[in-house]
Amino acid sequence: MALKNEPTAPYHSAQDALRVLETVSHHTTGVTETELARRCGIGADRLTALLRMLRREGYVEQVTDGAYVTGAALGRLASAHGREQALRDKLQHTIDRLRDSVGAAIYISRYIDGEVRVTQYAESPSTPAVNEWVDFRSSAHASAVGKSLLGQLDHNGRRDHLARHKMARLTSRTITSERLLLSRLDSQPATVPVLDLQEYAIGTVCAAVPITAGSSVGCLALSLPVEHAHRLRRAADTLNRGATPVLLSLAI
Repeated sequence: MALKNEPTAPYHSAQDALRVLETVSHHTTGVTETELARRCGIGADRLTALLRMLRREGYVEQVTDGAYVTGAALGRLASAHGREQALRDKLQHTIDRLRDSVGAAIYISRYIDGEVRVTQYAESPSTPAVNEWVDFRSSAHASAVGKSLLGQLDHNGRRDHLARHKMARLTSRTITSERLLLSRLDSQPATVPVLDLQEYAIGTVCAAVPITAGSSVGCLALSLPVEHAHRLRRAADTLNRGATPVLLSLAI
């Protein structure tokens, strides 16, 4: 399966953060922000923001002289022993925090063995998860999650998926024309969140952004009750900015 993907802003931020982490890990006694800026070639304001995020995620720590050293979270993810559970725990902590900052249910989804799978999600009584009234695996044409994942595949990958899953009409807004769907996927900029405006379920709106790491296709998504639809685009922008820590965890 080939991918059709252009780097997004969170991807570039994650790449910069990885460069910072690599530099920090090579200085066991600590490295200053000035030295990091010089070695990584990252501007002061951008570096400060990256270091703030890395400290929040537990990937770096600041010692008494102001220098940075690797944090405990990095050690847990870098260790082969227990990495899978450590990654799952780290991602859950990240999306729980994102749920609270966005004010919406949050989902991590992956395209695994030709199928759409929601691998983790964060909800609460005030931010309930969408009711999966139709299996997400068979409704990629209608959901923000599915369209984001399909949008990262090449044309043959998309056609293969749609050949295996009939494009059923789930609501009056659902696209059931393969030609129209493929056209919209082709014209969807990678840097713009994919939206679902009651296409999967009446009463729910959703947005999704790609979090592809290497050859693994994934996305980060949110859902809101339709009465909060006025918040969707702003929430989607916050979701996009919040994708960097998720991408970083997957890349370490």
